[in-house]
Amino acid sequence: MAISIEPTTTCNLRCPQCPSGLRQFTRDTGNLDLDLNKKILDQVGKQLQHINYYFQGEPFIHPEFLALVKEARERNIYVVTSTNAHFITPETAEKIVTSGLSEIIISIDGLTQETYEQYRINGKLEKVIAGTKNLIAAKRKMNRPNPVVTFQFLVTKHNEHEIDKLFALGESVGVDEVRLKSVQVYDYETGNDLIPENETYSRYKKTNEGQYELKNKFKNKCWRMWSSCVFTWDGKIVPCCFDKDAQHKMGDLNTLDFNTTWKSSIYREFRSKVFKNRKDIEICKNCSEGSKVWV
Repeated sequence: MAISIEPTTTCNLRCPQCPSGLRQFTRDTGNLDLDLNKKILDQVGKQLQHINYYFQGEPFIHPEFLALVKEARERNIYVVTSTNAHFITPETAEKIVTSGLSEIIISIDGLTQETYEQYRINGKLEKVIAGTKNLIAAKRKMNRPNPVVTFQFLVTKHNEHEIDKLFALGESVGVDEVRLKSVQVYDYETGNDLIPENETYSRYKKTNEGQYELKNKFKNKCWRMWSSCVFTWDGKIVPCCFDKDAQHKMGDLNTLDFNTTWKSSIYREFRSKVFKNRKDIEICKNCSEGSKVWV
């Protein structure tokens, strides 16, 4: 089983399609408690093989984030996080390596400050590059293969012309992988300045009428409903990472154990809705499942 655990809802950036960046949450904000983290790991149990320690917010803002990682790695769970890399100092980089973190995804959404800040508002590209170099240097100094370092490039209209140079930068810095990701846009029907011109890099396509629609054909199925879920920082269980504001609460670990929640009538009813008409579920309307997200 694979799960996502949210370390924090706080972020230093103001990305325009992110409820954390926009400060638009209706749910409470805060940091994951270490005891609650342990409770999640205990209750999901031996079936747990993979954790994404990110959902909303910047993980490294959590003052004890690497303690969360260590707890999971001690159980031999593959652990991934995603970061804007603004907090990876040389000292922090060495702590990341010694934590045993399996993989780290670094968001680098532009190769100049001008293109980068079109999406990563308030961010500094030089900090992303410096943080990445600090991490690569720490791995080499300590002779460790992990964490695997991935550059993730959110392709938008502002930066799509930089894709070729991105791979060259990744190679020169020494990252292990360069990955392209299509941007999610909430109000996409009439178009948006973020949608790339090259449809190869978009999760939307333009219709003959000049409108935009998802490439996803919306089949009434979703494998995620039986293989994964998301835990918010305060212990709520939601069905997937598209439920960013936790509108579909399946349970709460503070009041009900995980196995009971996983098999509950509420969860069964939600899965049934996915089978009947997925378009009726709000969080599914912009889902990339079934379309080409990673390109």
